Amino acid sequence: MGLLPEIKNRFSVRHFKNVPLDPEKLSRILEAGRLAPSAKNRQPWRFLVVDDPEIKSKISSAAYGQQHVQDAGAVIVACSTNIEYIMPNGQPAYPIDITFAVSFMMLQAEKEGYGSCIVTMFNENTVHNILTLPYSMRVVIMLAVGEKDEEPTHTDRKPTSQVISFNHW
Repeated sequence: MGLLPEIKNRFSVRHFKNVPLDPEKLSRILEAGRLAPSAKNRQPWRFLVVDDPEIKSKISSAAYGQQHVQDAGAVIVACSTNIEYIMPNGQPAYPIDITFAVSFMMLQAEKEGYGSCIVTMFNENTVHNILTLPYSMRVVIMLAVGEKDEEPTHTDRKPTSQVISFNHW
């Protein structure tokens, strides 16, 4: 069953214990992102780990005051180094590539015993300025990671019959 238990057990954590992450576990989480697939293997990402309480507080403010962003052991800010590449299907590659990487990190965080929460509600320009990112970088998504301070809560998932079909609609 491999990863299925981590996938089934994972939930979006919004209450963290506000303690530092184990450096070895954090390294494995980041490595999972580094190893993720990307369009044409371009690997258009940079991951900035924010674990300084003062900077996390500023990032939390840029995320419209989301407390779990401040309380996480670390916030991984996933940025794209190349927003120009358009795949042959007409879609920009960078949002998909970055999402793969963050998804891999999220699953590795679960494997390491940490909780995580994807953060998509933030002011990109403010985060960009706080972290003094190069002009060409885009902040695509952030991942709050840390020790869980809440019991699992799982939302209902649609039944298989509503989301999967074979060979035709």
